[in-house]
Amino acid sequence: MKQNNVWKNPDLIKVLKEDGIAVMPTDTLYGIVGRAQSAKAVNRIYKVRKRAPNKPCIILIPDINEPQKFGIVLTGEQKKEIKNYKEPTSFVFDCPDEELAYLHRGTKTLAFRLPAPEGLRNLLKETGPLIAPSANPEGLSPAENIFQAKKYFGDAIDLYVDGGTRAGSASKVVKLHKDGSVEILRY
Repeated sequence: MKQNNVWKNPDLIKVLKEDGIAVMPTDTLYGIVGRAQSAKAVNRIYKVRKRAPNKPCIILIPDINEPQKFGIVLTGEQKKEIKNYKEPTSFVFDCPDEELAYLHRGTKTLAFRLPAPEGLRNLLKETGPLIAPSANPEGLSPAENIFQAKKYFGDAIDLYVDGGTRAGSASKVVKLHKDGSVEILRY
């Protein structure tokens, strides 16, 4: 199976563009994904996943300028620091915009990750940024395959995309300040 072909799925693109939710492999684990710019999709993921309402989700983006869609303009120092990370890393930025409270959940921060696989970035170019918490109910282990994800969520998900076994680990999470200084939040 060619990993990049997993994301070339017309049904997946259709479901996401119509504000549906899907379980699919990401660059790290299986995730429940939905359009970050759709409060309907985001709130549905929180409900299905039983996610703590005050925990924001990581947003997958196709390129470094995407945070601008959320009112976040990266400084030169921040862009330079991001290039220092080779492993999957999610970067947290300040986001005081109350219109985005459905995403930042009162934390006034948003986390973004630029995945390495080209196929996934191409999907994100078509659908727009996606939230992508791991595919498991809060407190349980992340699904390692599509069968486990289906046991967790059944028909509460619009589409399941099989990408084989994914037994990776969650991304590193780094708070990235405007001056380029970092604070490691999760290894």
